[in-house]
Amino acid sequence: MTVTTSAVIQEVTLDPRQAERQFATDIAVERTRLLFQGSRLPTMLMLLVGLACSLLLWSQQSAPLLAAWLGWVVLLVLLRLTQVNAFNAALPSRQAEPYWRRIFLFGAGASGLTLAFVVIVLVPPDVFYQQALVYGLIAAAILSASVAYAVSLSAFLTFALPCLVPSAAFLLLSDNSLQRGWGLLSVILFLALLVVAWQVNRLVQRSLLQRFHNLALISNLEHAKQRAEGLNEELAREVEQRRRAERELRGAHGELEMRVAERTLELDEATHALGKSQARLALALEASELGLWDWDLESDQVHHSHLRELFGLEPEQVQVMLRDLTPRLHPDDLPRLRRALVQHLKGRSEDYQIEYRVRHVDGHWVWVEDRGRAVERDAAGRVRRMLGTRRDVSARRQQEQQQRLAATVFEAASEGIFILDPDYRVLAVNRAFSSVTGYSSDEVVGRTVTSLIGSREMRRQYQMIRQELDSCGTWQGELIETRKSGELYPQWLQLNLVRDTSGRPSHIVGFFADLTARREAEERLRYLSHYDELTGLANRSLFKARLHEAGQRARQSGRSIALVHIDLDRFKLLNDSLGHEVADQLLRQMSRRLTQAVPEADCIARLSGDEFAVILDAYGSLSSLARVASRLLAKLRVPMTVGGHELVVSASLGISLLPDYAREISALISQANMAVQHAKHLGGNTFQFFTDNLQACTLERLQLENQLRKAIDEGQLEVFYQPKLNLADDQLNAAEALVRWRHPQQGMVAPGEFIGLAEETGLIAPIGEFVLRQACRQACQWQRQGLAEIRVSVNISVHQLRQGNLTSLVRQVLEETGLAPQYLELELTESQLLDNVDSVIVTFRQLRELGVKLAIDDFGTGYSSLSYLKRFPVHYVKIDQTFIRDLSPGGEDAAITRAIIAMAHSLELKVVAEGVETQAQMDFLKSQNCDEIQGFLISRPVEAAAFAELLRAQRDHPLD
Repeated sequence: MTVTTSAVIQEVTLDPRQAERQFATDIAVERTRLLFQGSRLPTMLMLLVGLACSLLLWSQQSAPLLAAWLGWVVLLVLLRLTQVNAFNAALPSRQAEPYWRRIFLFGAGASGLTLAFVVIVLVPPDVFYQQALVYGLIAAAILSASVAYAVSLSAFLTFALPCLVPSAAFLLLSDNSLQRGWGLLSVILFLALLVVAWQVNRLVQRSLLQRFHNLALISNLEHAKQRAEGLNEELAREVEQRRRAERELRGAHGELEMRVAERTLELDEATHALGKSQARLALALEASELGLWDWDLESDQVHHSHLRELFGLEPEQVQVMLRDLTPRLHPDDLPRLRRALVQHLKGRSEDYQIEYRVRHVDGHWVWVEDRGRAVERDAAGRVRRMLGTRRDVSARRQQEQQQRLAATVFEAASEGIFILDPDYRVLAVNRAFSSVTGYSSDEVVGRTVTSLIGSREMRRQYQMIRQELDSCGTWQGELIETRKSGELYPQWLQLNLVRDTSGRPSHIVGFFADLTARREAEERLRYLSHYDELTGLANRSLFKARLHEAGQRARQSGRSIALVHIDLDRFKLLNDSLGHEVADQLLRQMSRRLTQAVPEADCIARLSGDEFAVILDAYGSLSSLARVASRLLAKLRVPMTVGGHELVVSASLGISLLPDYAREISALISQANMAVQHAKHLGGNTFQFFTDNLQACTLERLQLENQLRKAIDEGQLEVFYQPKLNLADDQLNAAEALVRWRHPQQGMVAPGEFIGLAEETGLIAPIGEFVLRQACRQACQWQRQGLAEIRVSVNISVHQLRQGNLTSLVRQVLEETGLAPQYLELELTESQLLDNVDSVIVTFRQLRELGVKLAIDDFGTGYSSLSYLKRFPVHYVKIDQTFIRDLSPGGEDAAITRAIIAMAHSLELKVVAEGVETQAQMDFLKSQNCDEIQGFLISRPVEAAAFAELLRAQRDHPLD
């Protein structure tokens, strides 16, 4: 809170030690300036030496290494020249910073290391004339730099030591006598340069000292001359003033005696008036609750009044400013207070005025307004005494804070707020008011509400609102208001009448909100509750309502209605492979096609992701309904371009009739769903009418699905094994594991009856895991029994691939059963491979790294087998049995089989032929070097025990 007299003296008086340090700093800055000024020529010479050395050594050294060194030299030269320019452009005050000396020393060291690199790495050890030329050029650069850097021994050593010491050490330690001579010469050069640098540095030091001493002497002489001239002028003025004063003194002596008596009388009157004034001042201070303080800055003694009222302190507790009062100041206000006080003490402000916080005796903070002024200064202009007043402004500060908070809330409110006077004239509006209405504050403040209302109807309503507000004091309701642009918008308005202390109206405060967004949201909500957001078609809720209405009309009129259930084929595959955005675009195009294809429909709705429904209220006959379904299928199947992809998407349609087959709406929907599922089972891209036979088939499939789930849980599934014969040695070396279902009542269920159902329902995944685990366990058991090391083949479904955990599952099963990976073979059909090529390739590579054998089943039936075969890391190719059935010489199947075997062998793959039933087929395959065969000729699929007997028979009676 204070600045002592000693502190002020320190600001205007220069310490001799500081002067000497400033002198040393000036010499250091001058050295740095000389270093930067003298470094231009050595730097440019270094660039020329670099270019010359590169030309001389280009044929002797690696061009990339030499080019890299030359590039470094150019970059270093540019950086150093940039440093020189930056230093010259800097202000003198900034040139004194140590930063410039450090970056110069860094550049000097880098330059020295760059030249040493030439001597150590680039100069050939056995070419004397190149050594002489290069060493001479480098010596010239070193001499030029050393002379320039000798201004500072540190700069010289920073350049010379990295440049000469490594070079000399390298040359002296060389096995070549010529290089050792050059090394001795470099040592001599270094010593000579050291002596020269020492001499130059001494001369520069003396020169700088002499120069700065001379400058100081000249400055002192000029200062003394100016003081002497000033003293002479002052002496002349004083002599003239003394003569004039003597004349005036004689003239005024008589007048003074006369006035003494008058002044004595006036002094008595002034003393009396001063006493009255002091009494009035004391009364005024008491009334205004101002505290008076008188501060002696030389002794730091301070006198306070009203300390007890302001801070709860007694006067004797605060006698020294720094000791007693400063510790009670708030730490956040202390720097600001010091700045204000120093500004006034230095004469930069007319008055000292500030507000700060002081801790009261009871612990709370008191806001104080401090005002003062310097009333006494010494000859040097330093303040000796200050007088001032102090008062508690905590209540005012709190009120101002509340006003700022209220103003912030007023402006930041999301609702529009306006304040009116009793005559309904606008006094203030907030930003939300302008944002909603479009009127700025300047446009409405001062205007009456009636001048802002345009329509006659609104003015009548305004009068009613005013009457209710005057009677009740508040009003709220919804209005249709007009923006500045003329746009109408819904508004929720609330008005409150504010009264003064006497009960008379003083203000009207209004709050209003723009209901446009809410009304739009409500309208949007009503739309979304009945229509699909993506396609704009009716949603399931509106569909059911329309279907219920159509059913009622059908019952009243006796007509029939048709429900067409539409399910897009393979939509999930498109969604997974192309992404949701493309799938959404596809659904939008499909919905537009539906609308165009059946304009006579009573309702077209989207039920779920790729399922749609069409209600036909009057379809005529079944033949006309079939034509509508055919037209719809053709329209949907037309190729379309979506997201840069040309797609052809078909659909499956299921049609149910009311009241022909269904009597209730729920039954109609269920029957249409059954029909569409039957259409999908038939391959898609077709339509099916619901019939009683279809319902029976659906119920049968549902029962079969439940029984299959029960079979998995109760262990009704078994694994049979069909042997594979190695045609090279006629030995059984492998077997394909096939699942069989032994039903408790029906006996053995054919695989064709439940495998497809398992694929559709996803039950194929647990079935496949069961077969994999059982086959691996059985193969280990045969090995432990010493029968044979049989490779078991297990079929993998596309569901297991899509789950993404096939590799971890196979690894886990192999670890649990103990089967070596090379005795497990996994088969996947060619059509399943093409479902997701990239994902299958990644999975196959992981399985191959695990050591598992891989095979492509039903090879030759896919349309892209040749283009993708080389991409799959497989070991075996299984020829589909459709090519094996007719292997007559010269037949197409024989040619295809021969080509597949040749192609597979060229790719270093083994070939397995399945479905071999005759000896002629076996002989043909053996003649074509087929590796393995399987089929009824070898054995039907048998149980594990029967397959073990085959292995025992082979072990006990090996072929000759």
